[in-house]
Amino acid sequence: MLKNISYFIVAIAMVSLTSSCKRGGGGSSASDDYTGWQYNDQEWGGYEKREYEGQIDAPNLVLIEGGTFTMGTTDQDVIYEWNSIPRRVTVSSFYMDETEVSNAGWRLYTDWLKRTYISYPMVSRQALPDSLVWREELAANEPFVETYFRHPAYDDYPVVGVSWEQTQDYCIWRTDRVNEMLLIKKGILNPSPDAKDSDVFSTQTYLAGQYQGNVRKNVKDFATGGERPVTFSDGILVPSYRLPTEAEWEYAALGLQGNRTSEEDELISDRKIYPWNGTSARYQKRNKNQGDFLANFKRSRGDYMGAAGNLNDNAHITAPVRSNWPNDYGLYNMAGNVNEWVEDVYRPLTSTTLRDSENHDLNSFRGNRYRELLTDEDGNLVEKDSLGRLKYRYLDDDEVTGRENYNRANVTSYKDGDDDELISYEYGVHSLVNDETRVIKGGSWADRLYWLSPGTRRFKSQDKSDKTIGFRCAMTRVGSPGGNNSIGGQQFSESSKKKKRRYK
Repeated sequence: MLKNISYFIVAIAMVSLTSSCKRGGGGSSASDDYTGWQYNDQEWGGYEKREYEGQIDAPNLVLIEGGTFTMGTTDQDVIYEWNSIPRRVTVSSFYMDETEVSNAGWRLYTDWLKRTYISYPMVSRQALPDSLVWREELAANEPFVETYFRHPAYDDYPVVGVSWEQTQDYCIWRTDRVNEMLLIKKGILNPSPDAKDSDVFSTQTYLAGQYQGNVRKNVKDFATGGERPVTFSDGILVPSYRLPTEAEWEYAALGLQGNRTSEEDELISDRKIYPWNGTSARYQKRNKNQGDFLANFKRSRGDYMGAAGNLNDNAHITAPVRSNWPNDYGLYNMAGNVNEWVEDVYRPLTSTTLRDSENHDLNSFRGNRYRELLTDEDGNLVEKDSLGRLKYRYLDDDEVTGRENYNRANVTSYKDGDDDELISYEYGVHSLVNDETRVIKGGSWADRLYWLSPGTRRFKSQDKSDKTIGFRCAMTRVGSPGGNNSIGGQQFSESSKKKKRRYK
């Protein structure tokens, strides 16, 4: 009898606790682990902690689970450049475009700019690819000047003739369009296709309260009981699209996860020279495609696609962005087709001039130049510009003095070209290397097989373009590196999840 009474008392206590947690409504209520204060409850101040199911899958992106690998040349350095010395680094998990950005994708961008910034026609004109990159003095390539970007036959081919600087603007635009789409799908905003000039949606101006838009229904504000716009803390908006770093690009191209010896260990069976196994660029024996090439590249002098009747890679110039088999991450054309811009500033000796203690082996990158949002004398953000974007300014060195983790505002040339440092490249005198030269990776339809190895690298001035250079975007992964179905970096099967729930 006493035992039954005890159970009854415990049950009443649990019901009472549950009802008190739900008080305030409009979301899941929980208590803080460190103070016991209630979240999502107006009677406790309305401090918010929303349920988060993981990073949203943004269009065309594939999760690249990070890890350690040997970055640099994996084959003989036949041209003796010594600009890619092997070194072990770790790359954090990130997302990467499944394909190169296509002509159709870039044309949507330029058409949107033309229809939206009607007061600033130069914006859309400056975003157009340079079609003249197809011209050659001793080649009849003039038809490509007129057709490659504009004709629907090339819709699914990679956009070329775009500079590194143009890709930066595209990444900003794509971030804004994806986040606007997410808010529309969540029922927060109504579509605003007729917005013009500074009235267009921008992620930063929306978060800063400088964009209102056509609101359908905002999220619940637990502090007031009313509504409020979405904040970045709600987990609805995605991080910015950007170019991948060189380390990210090379890691994703190799796809070493396909060479693990088993599911239970982290051993890699062998290194890769290319995004596929083996030393040949052809499909291996006992494959229905045996003998065909695995990528779009120039086989030998004067041979871009093979002989008539059995065209080997079926591409005399570029090929559609989903040509050939993807690598073990599901990424297409990580070798051949077009070279690809990455974020890094080019330095040939980055890996050798720095001491091990100074050469960062986690998310290695060269090109940091720190900035902040522009504010007025009262510390408030200045009004958005005529294109509807917030304004930034670059910091000076004297503004970062006193910090222990960095003391320069522009570290593009750190330990490899700065005054009184180890090396000076003397741009225009002894080299074409400066702070505006960016790395290109992957090889192209016009390159020999050597350049298809992910460890090889070349450079191009960031304001220049070429018929052999395109790009794809990346995005930072927030949270667990193993994806949304992992805990503490380890993925769990359904049975192990049940065991974990029982343990809790």
